[in-house]
Amino acid sequence: MIQRETSARMRKSAINPTAGPVRTCIGCRKRELAVELLRVVAADSGNGPGNGPSTVTVDSARRLPGRGAWLHPDPVCLQAAVRRRAFGRALRITGSPDITALSERFPTGDAHGTPGQENR
Repeated sequence: MIQRETSARMRKSAINPTAGPVRTCIGCRKRELAVELLRVVAADSGNGPGNGPSTVTVDSARRLPGRGAWLHPDPVCLQAAVRRRAFGRALRITGSPDITALSERFPTGDAHGTPGQENR
């Protein structure tokens, strides 16, 4: 019988196999357990999926339909996601989504204060 050396990935998963699903924050791109991140989804304005302005809302129950994205509950990650235009890519929507409902969930909630984003 040939004995193989386990890779770092296998050793890491063998240490804590019941930790749960791991997701990536769209703001800082760090991987965390899903229970430590907020799930956000794009709610359509009624014109059909992807056809018009979408509103990004927090899915606190993690059960809303549609493609979701994950974000740390930190204003720095929210600002980074806005700066990188990560919501459109992660949620696969066109245009600039409305994140006012999302920014109200954060302590400072000043994601619109990012300079240079007014005309984009």
